[in-house]
Amino acid sequence: MYGCQQHLVNSSPEVIAILEYLCTEANKLTNCGIYYCRQMLFKVGRFLSKAELDFQLKSNPHFKAMRSACAQQTLHSVIESFNSYARLAKMFKSGELTQRPKPPKYRKKDGLAVVSYPARWVKLVNGMLKFSLGKQVKAWFGIDSFLLPMPSNLDFNQIK
Repeated sequence: MYGCQQHLVNSSPEVIAILEYLCTEANKLTNCGIYYCRQMLFKVGRFLSKAELDFQLKSNPHFKAMRSACAQQTLHSVIESFNSYARLAKMFKSGELTQRPKPPKYRKKDGLAVVSYPARWVKLVNGMLKFSLGKQVKAWFGIDSFLLPMPSNLDFNQIK
């Protein structure tokens, strides 16, 4: 069982801009993943696996704009949504549900999506959490990471 904690970020405008950029790219990647999954469902009649979606979208510019592990986490949330839809559709066909479920819908065009960083890509440096960015972001903007303050009520070794 994992816990989750919100943390209000009071950082420099540069860090806020990086966070907004990552979240908008995650939102765009989510919509790309939803589009591809819906097309496969409606045209071929099958659901994709996490590995298939990762493979199909690894050359997507929104995928490349994020660290690959973060982009994969974003796409895996899309697959989880479609897996939930598949279970609900199966329940509807067997008569366990009265209302027909709908496939996942697209997110708002200019919205922000959650970006998940696996613990292996987060480092503790001088009391600050260092989040590394992808190679493409470094090539585009010359930035390889950003720092956020470590919350005082958490133990770094417990972060997953």
